[in-house]
Amino acid sequence: MSEPRATEPPEPEGTTQRLPVLQKPQTGTGPDRSAQAAGDGTPPASENEGGREGRFWSARRVPAGIVALLLLGLTGLFLYDIVSVRADRPVMSWRRELARQLARRPLDDTWVLVGAGVAAALGLWLLVLAATPGLRHVLPMRRTHADVRAGLDRDAAVTALRDRAMEVAGVQSVRVRVRRRRANARALSHFRELDDVRADLEAVLTDAIGGLGLSRPPSLSVRVRRPGRKE
Repeated sequence: MSEPRATEPPEPEGTTQRLPVLQKPQTGTGPDRSAQAAGDGTPPASENEGGREGRFWSARRVPAGIVALLLLGLTGLFLYDIVSVRADRPVMSWRRELARQLARRPLDDTWVLVGAGVAAALGLWLLVLAATPGLRHVLPMRRTHADVRAGLDRDAAVTALRDRAMEVAGVQSVRVRVRRRRANARALSHFRELDDVRADLEAVLTDAIGGLGLSRPPSLSVRVRRPGRKE
């Protein structure tokens, strides 16, 4: 004969009972997670994924529009002159005068050199615009997703760093400039030791620059001095 099983006494009404919890399988951050991502065919997500990002390229609408209008006007003018000559009409006076001036003036003439210099400068400007990305006021940020690319406006970065710098005790005013490779902070301190204020300011701004999420965090330069005496 089987022994009778002990039965637990029923819990009184109104008491809280502990329910079973279904735990999720934990996803590690080491090789296991990388292997799992490789099996799924999706790359593992990382805070520093993407490395250093290049600058944003400008559309160059204004220079492109100016060049297009100049070329259109010049082409239309020459085309009109050619059609006039084909229709047995005299050549336009400006083209006849230009050909006469180019035939008479030597290469070392002042106006010839000025015109050549202007044409060379214009061509060099167009080459620089074609080879450089532009949009210097947009700082590229770290890419955390392959399909998303973000940028931070330089004025917004300056405002964020200036607000953080004003939280440091002893800072009366601060001027911040942010460039692609360097961030400069010039602060005025009306109390506390300057070395202490500079150390706190460097620590706060270094943390603030890291929090901006920039692809290439600029190096920090901090200077602290006393405000000048009012006359």
